[in-house]
Amino acid sequence: MALNINGTTGISGVDGSVSAPALTGTDSNTGITFPSADTIKFATGGVERMSITNSGVSGITAGITMADQWRITSTFQVSSNSYITTNWERNDTAGYAKIGTGMSESSGVFSFPETGIYLVGINLTGNSDGGAFNYVACSIYTTLNNSSYTQSASTYESVDDTNRHWAMATEFLLDVTDISNCKVKFFMSSSNTRPYVYGDSSLNTTFAHFTRLGDT
Repeated sequence: MALNINGTTGISGVDGSVSAPALTGTDSNTGITFPSADTIKFATGGVERMSITNSGVSGITAGITMADQWRITSTFQVSSNSYITTNWERNDTAGYAKIGTGMSESSGVFSFPETGIYLVGINLTGNSDGGAFNYVACSIYTTLNNSSYTQSASTYESVDDTNRHWAMATEFLLDVTDISNCKVKFFMSSSNTRPYVYGDSSLNTTFAHFTRLGDT
């Protein structure tokens, strides 16, 4: 088909296809095609990489596609070294909004809605009851096979007297390659039974956050 130049409609030619784009350079299978009405597609190596239609853009990730927060609803004593398995809820304070599907949780184990690189973090606040303690610690544990967990990040705090407030936080970047097998949970430990971790059902005092930063 010949190239048409029109003073009203401009330059036009063949529509092309992904494997043989209408507009190319010296590489015949890399370029731009116009496969249907109101549609432009971009291809490299004969493979579609991006599509623009009157409904929007597809084939590229536009910023963060998943962000979520979960919090502890009740204050608890760190009486033994154990995972935080109860009293989790998604943030529901007025004005809160997650991005995307969000996380799911069962007995303290968090599952991801889609693959990707995630920033996982936990922020904790609490106090001491009955005296000082040498340390209270929280760790992020991750699994890539839904079986064996690895201690991936930890944070520590100590206080020198009773009724002292404390705060700490830690984060980990996790490559979630399989949503059935890649999971996260949080572990608490302490030097004695004096640390308390704050929880609240109306605001974030101790909470975890999950943000998908990009593709795996």
